[in-house]
Amino acid sequence: MSVRVLVADDQEIVRTGLAMILDAQPDIEVVGQAADGRRAVELARRLRPDVCLFDIRMPGLDGIAATRSLAGPGVADPLAVVVITTFDLDEYVYAALRAGARGFLLKNAGARQLSEAVHAAANGDALIAPSITARLLGAFARTGPASPPARPIEALTDREEQILATVARGRTNGEIADELHISLSTVKSHIASLMAKLGARNRVEIAMWAYETNRVKNSAE
Repeated sequence: MSVRVLVADDQEIVRTGLAMILDAQPDIEVVGQAADGRRAVELARRLRPDVCLFDIRMPGLDGIAATRSLAGPGVADPLAVVVITTFDLDEYVYAALRAGARGFLLKNAGARQLSEAVHAAANGDALIAPSITARLLGAFARTGPASPPARPIEALTDREEQILATVARGRTNGEIADELHISLSTVKSHIASLMAKLGARNRVEIAMWAYETNRVKNSAE
């Protein structure tokens, strides 16, 4: 089964390029394109794609608002949204993650990483571009979250703390398994446990919690 994707970007050359890259993958199909946020939300609700790939800055309704309307905390049947941006839009990306996005990429991401992000989102996972994870989330952790970080309902185990740090650094499940010398199923089990303990909906929220509680800084020392 092909992963059905909706692409939204107000720049035609970027939108077309993203669609071409995705359509060239044997197991991905671009089912719709939109040049603004309102049209993106309209198409997403009608087509119900497996993944929405949204630019942050779009006319009418920006990518943050579009993400919130399709994947926010109050949405009964949320869609998977991946936001794509450039280095100078970090604050918008953070807001998009708060709005429910499952991951983010840079616009210079290669075809492989773009494909990986789409597949991760379609599988209920998330891919965070490692090159900007620390810079983005670390900067906002220093300014403090909008509200105090949630306390875990149960203390994290030492292994969960290790998994937490790797997730926050943008590692995929496969990379975590290789780095910690454990099985992929064990990684998935620990991440599921982390989500339950932290009340997180996905690994993006796990990563944000790690930065907000300074665990990533501590793990790097």
